[in-house]
Amino acid sequence: MAYEIAGGGQVSLINRLDRETSGIVLVAKTAEAARLCTMAMARGRVAKEYLAVVTGWPSQENWTVAEPILRQGEVIHSRIWLKRMVHPEGAPSLTEFRVVQRINHPRFGKLALIHCIPKTGRTHQIRVHLAHSGHPVVGDKIYGPSEECYLEFIETGLSPSMEELLQHPRHALHSCVLELDYQGQRLRWESPLPPDLAGLLG
Repeated sequence: MAYEIAGGGQVSLINRLDRETSGIVLVAKTAEAARLCTMAMARGRVAKEYLAVVTGWPSQENWTVAEPILRQGEVIHSRIWLKRMVHPEGAPSLTEFRVVQRINHPRFGKLALIHCIPKTGRTHQIRVHLAHSGHPVVGDKIYGPSEECYLEFIETGLSPSMEELLQHPRHALHSCVLELDYQGQRLRWESPLPPDLAGLLG
């Protein structure tokens, strides 16, 4: 807001992250920059990469999930309005995964650091596809051990028992790379794994 007042600019968010997801958020300082970035996004001239810490060790080093996603409440009763699920009537969705590191955590057992490349941009896509693969994101209150975690969290906040069940106070998903075509250039931003998630890896 201070920039807008002082410089006459228009600050616009170009991309958004799920609540609790850390990492790169691109902000345009002028209306023209926002227009060009939004056009690049609409034309698919953008690439995103994420890092996730998941429960268990995947059986493969690389795998792809090409499963459609829709809001769960559209087909079955759901106590969480925003919860998504894999369903044949959903929108086409594609995510590529690669194991970066396997960890034997002293308290939580087998965890893995996964590099994730979403080829489509559905809500909660990475989290849904990882849960569908049998390896939900550590700390995920919706797609993790129990959706009761989310329902309790929005009512009373994070309790010690819930944090113990989830293994982390937030879901362990981080936006690490964003690339975008802008005025004939391919721009790239990178963000390292933050300390709270790196701490899960030992």
